[in-house]
Amino acid sequence: MTRQKILLAEDDPLIVEGLSELLANEGFVVDSSPTQKGAVELACRPGADYALVLVDLTLAEGNGFAVCNAVKRVTPDVPVIFLTAADDELNTVTGLSMGADDYVAKPFRPRELVARIQAAIRRAHPGRATLRIGRVTIDPDRAYVEKDGREVLLSALEYRLLLLFAKNADKLVTRDMMRDALWDDAGAYVEENTLSVYIKRLRDKLEDDPTAPEIIVTVRGLGYKARSKGGVA
Repeated sequence: MTRQKILLAEDDPLIVEGLSELLANEGFVVDSSPTQKGAVELACRPGADYALVLVDLTLAEGNGFAVCNAVKRVTPDVPVIFLTAADDELNTVTGLSMGADDYVAKPFRPRELVARIQAAIRRAHPGRATLRIGRVTIDPDRAYVEKDGREVLLSALEYRLLLLFAKNADKLVTRDMMRDALWDDAGAYVEENTLSVYIKRLRDKLEDDPTAPEIIVTVRGLGYKARSKGGVA
């Protein structure tokens, strides 16, 4: 799974540590720099490929405005969110007028910051494709799964298997296809019981009633099928 990268320009080591842990838990990879120069070099290097840049307006060496300018000059589609002091209205307005996409006042609530980051990334990629089976939505770019608006936490192998079903919605998925999806080595031997265990785990997390599945259903003797609209057969 490809994890999206965020650049954090912040000179407070405690904030850097806290935000890096928070964003890593949300599936992001975080690069950070405490200085304007370092942040600009990271943002503008070949192949940087950041999904978003998070910038403190007041850096010990330099300022966030210069970082924003550099990011927008080189990669104008990459969203920038400023971290600002709660009473710093003038700098906030200035930052937005320079092309920043949003701002979050310190001290901020972690969950609100994550929501604002995710919203900014979605706005930057309005055409990003998502996959859907039943009431389950999969965002392959973020490896993010939700059901009825609530995140579903899956292991890497569970996610890989779900992605296989979503990409083949309403089509037969054989056990050989499952083996290939779960293990990159197509020749690896995987016991039948192991496949059944992963199906059970997915159903436990996705189905309203795992004993009467409506999303991932069994096609007796052949494999399984994920229904794009769910419902009883």
